[in-house]
Formats: sequence, structure tokens, C-alpha cells
Amino acid sequence: MAAEQSKPKGPDLTRGVALDHLGDGGMVGGHVGDEAVLLARRGDEFFAIGATCSHYGGPLAEGLIVGDTVRCPWHHACFSLRTGEALAAPAFNPMPCWRVEKRNGMLFVREKIESAGRRAAPKGPSAKPERMVIVGGGAAGFAAAEMLRRQGFAGAVTLLSADDAAPYDRPNCSKDYLAGNAPEEWMPLRPREFYQDQSIELELRTEVTAIDASARQVTLADGRTMAFDKLLLATGAEPVRLDIPGADQPHVFVLRSLADSRAIIARAQTARRALVLGASFIGLEVAAALRARDIEVHVVAPERRPLERVLGREFGDVIRAIHEQHGVIFHLEETATAIDAASVKLKSGATLPADLVVVGIGVRPRTQLAERAGLKTDRGVAVNEYLETSVPGIFAAGDIARWPDAHSGEQLRIEHWVVAERQGQTAARNMLGQRQRFSDVPFFWSQHYDVPINYIGHAASWDGLDIEGSIEARDCLVRYRRDGKVLAVASIFRDTENLKEEAAMEHVRARA
Repeated sequence: MAAEQSKPKGPDLTRGVALDHLGDGGMVGGHVGDEAVLLARRGDEFFAIGATCSHYGGPLAEGLIVGDTVRCPWHHACFSLRTGEALAAPAFNPMPCWRVEKRNGMLFVREKIESAGRRAAPKGPSAKPERMVIVGGGAAGFAAAEMLRRQGFAGAVTLLSADDAAPYDRPNCSKDYLAGNAPEEWMPLRPREFYQDQSIELELRTEVTAIDASARQVTLADGRTMAFDKLLLATGAEPVRLDIPGADQPHVFVLRSLADSRAIIARAQTARRALVLGASFIGLEVAAALRARDIEVHVVAPERRPLERVLGREFGDVIRAIHEQHGVIFHLEETATAIDAASVKLKSGATLPADLVVVGIGVRPRTQLAERAGLKTDRGVAVNEYLETSVPGIFAAGDIARWPDAHSGEQLRIEHWVVAERQGQTAARNMLGQRQRFSDVPFFWSQHYDVPINYIGHAASWDGLDIEGSIEARDCLVRYRRDGKVLAVASIFRDTENLKEEAAMEHVRARA
């Protein structure tokens, strides 16, 4: 079976594809030798790049061409058709490219050509700023450091992380890694030698205690000071902790870091009954992962149905049904009041046995550092459209950043992995003086067993709901409207349609 799966699929593109089989915006997935290749057309131009997304291996031929880019259907990574460069996270590695020849009404894919690599560092003394300091080693911090070097910045780049692990794939901490389906070696976003090769100074287990904006330096917990010319705050968020008796017991966990995920996995080796407090995306993904380990799972949450606030009543009912079909037992409109070594007491008076408890009741942005530095905060760190804070030269990105969204007209702070990565990339460009407005459409994905949910935009509330297909049949596209405007779209197995909705939102934002 493995040999069968590894065989190249689609036509041999070296033998040619009829020109009239490829309309404008059309794509053909095939192969050149043993390599999967995507042949694409935009207007009268033809391109051939790698067909498998460098993020999680999504099939680009099932994605969407927008301008001279192709978008991955799974997690919306964006690649240049001209150069193969990964233009937008969550992918960072470029796609290989091949030369395309048009002859006698046929298209032939020929030899491989050099892809867009990292831009060469400027020669001689580099222009100011000389030192970039990034506080936070998560999605935004890593993406910013990587983009600074990709843009050819030759000065010092220092990445200060309180984590004990180099930047890793945080979404997998509650998905395949927790379920036991993703090995440890899949977790790092880059191998350790990447940071050395790119001259990125990565300091782990390093806490920044103060920012002196006027002296342009940060102070570390060990007493050291570090000067900066430009600073990026990407301190992320921290889990909300339970404030009930027994919440500090050793079998009670939160899930934010790779260390948290490892600790839950270790406990799961001997656990028989798990209780998840909270029916958030993280909580439900934890429930699914623990069911994959054949542990009995109960979910306790105060709401009437899971995820109703984000996705609506219909979606919430279906998500509950999906989990119940996999054996999860819900206790909704309930909260925990006490935890002991073997059970959890609920507000109703009921007691549930549990030898593993995972708390997923939300997160708070880590804004204390910014507040002490005198930066403007408003339920997050306030930034302008360029992700610059109230102090020039200091930027913020990721879970802490509250930015003006042109589409909704609101100030948004969104805790999505891809948003954080893309903000890190935009912040890096603006630290280099490029003045690029952050206007990306927010996107996240969530996996519930074999059911993926893709969500674009942001709708804190809505007054209209359009449902194409059937949520119950797990084949749908749902638009969330307010005052007639589509603010968000959620879908199950409608990946291409989801990409089209995203492109439409981008068009609206470009005109805003």
C-alpha cells in the first residue's frame, strides 16, 4: 500500500498537456519523474511549481489561483507561481519551480529552475536599524525573525523566548501530537541549525522584565540589558487558571505549550477517565485527542452547546453530535466547583470520576510588559495598521496585538496561529521601513476527528446566517452576515469555496 501511495499521480507533464485543456486560472496536478508538479495558467502565462504544500502537504491543485499566486486548500498558505516563494504563512519553505515550454498547442514541463531563495544580505555596512530584538518565541516571533532574514536584513536579530523549546508547531499540541499521530520530530518549525545558519540569536528560557523605550533597551530577568533599534513584542497569551479548591493538584493541566502537551501525554499513559473543563476549540481538540488514546472523556462547560458563540446554534449541535459519536460525554450548563485526587465536583452537586483533568477555559494576552513600558493598551496592545505601537519603533504582533480592521471597522485582537504568523511577517517588513498595512483576512482551522473546520473573517455577532449544503451532513459553507455584509465564513469540506470567499474579502479590504 505504501509503495502504491508513493507513486506519482496525474499525467507525466514532460509529455505535454493540450493548451486548450488549461483555461485562465486553471491547474493540472501531475508529475515530473517522481516529483509532484502543478501546472498553472494565469492569462497567457504558464507556471510549474511543486504541487504539495510545504506546510502540511496539502494538494495545491485543489486550491485556488489568485493573481499570480496559488493558495493551499487546507490551511491557506500562499505561494508565488512565478518564483515558488512562500508569500504568506503557515508555509515558510518555497516550492520548487520548473520551466514551461509552449509548442504546437501543447504545454511541456522541462527542467527545474532555481526557486526564490533567501535574499542575499546587503554587502558592506548595513543601514540602520542595526539590531532587531523580538520578545516571544511563538508564531509571530518566529515568523518575524525568518522574514527579516528572508528580506536580506544583515544586522543583528535576537529572538528572546521564555519557552524551553525552540519555536514549534503549537496547533499540533492539541491535535495530532497530543493524539499520538505526530512524532516529536515534526514539532519544531525549523531545526536548531537554522538559527545558527541564519545568524538568529535564539535565547530560550529568557524572560524580559522591562522595556526602556527612551533608552531603546530591554532588561532581562538575569539583570542583563540588551539594546535595540527596533523591537517587536510577541509575548502571546497565557491560559486562564481555575480558582477552585484542588485546581493546583498534579493531575490538573492546562494546554498552551509543548511542555504542557508532553505532560498530558505522560499522564495519559495511565489515565482511565479524563475530564475537560471548557468546550472551546482547544478543549474539544483535547477531548478528541484523548479519545484517540482510548481514554473515557467527559466535557464540562457552562454554555448550552459547544462553540455556539463562535459558530452558531446549528454548528454547535453538529459538533456536539460528532464528539458524542466518538464517545465523549457532555455536561453542559455546568461548572466545576472542586477537584480532588479522583473526582471533580460540579455546581449541580454531581461528582465525576477523573484521574486526568485538562482546563481549557480561555487565555489572557500577556500585556504586562507593554503596560509597564507605558505603551497604550486596550484589552491588548494597541497598534496601528502597520502593527506599530504608541511608541515609534516598537511593534506588536500575535495574540497581544489589537489592530484596526478595515473590513469590519472594529479594533480586533484575534488568537489564531496563522494570524499571528502573518502579523509577524508584516511587522518584520515594517521594522525594515516598508510601511505595509496589515489587512489579511483572519483564518483558523480546527480538526474534530475526521471533520475539519475552516473559518475566515471574524464575526463577534451576526444578524443573518446563510447555509449552503448541510451542516448535519458535514458538507457545508456558512456565511455570517451583519447589516448585509459577510463578516465571516465557516466550512466543512468546502475548501475551494472557502478560498474564494477569502479572496472576495481580500478584494473588499483592498478597496477599504
